[in-house]
Amino acid sequence: MTTIFTPAHDLLSVPFSAATDFTELADCCDRFAETLMECHEPAYKLALLGRISACLALLRPTLSEPIPAHLIERFTVDTLPEAPSYFEPDAEALCDYCQALTQLLCQQSLLPDMEKSLRGLLCELMWMFAGELNAPRWSCQQTAH
Repeated sequence: MTTIFTPAHDLLSVPFSAATDFTELADCCDRFAETLMECHEPAYKLALLGRISACLALLRPTLSEPIPAHLIERFTVDTLPEAPSYFEPDAEALCDYCQALTQLLCQQSLLPDMEKSLRGLLCELMWMFAGELNAPRWSCQQTAH
């Protein structure tokens, strides 16, 4: 008998560990959050929240570490993008916020409307967090000096 993998099944089986590059972990968080927004099945939502929590737990201790040398070119661009200035938590705080919301949602003790709002907030914060982790950090003019 052949097993047919659906995109959702594949997402839950994506391997990651402490050795996984932080950019890949951020991408996983982004995909889990996107899928969570569209999910209506309680067991699958819980599985996605578990995957988000695991990724965040692996990311958190690495946020203050230097970017590995093999990734520096990826984060170097000719011109840095404009960053919005309306909400600027640092990476550690953003990771902590996401982890707290994930744990709260895992408890499954919220009213449906509150659960929906907090799930939306978690996803927005996850996208911001993943975007920040994967954003360029240096311009070519800065590295030329």
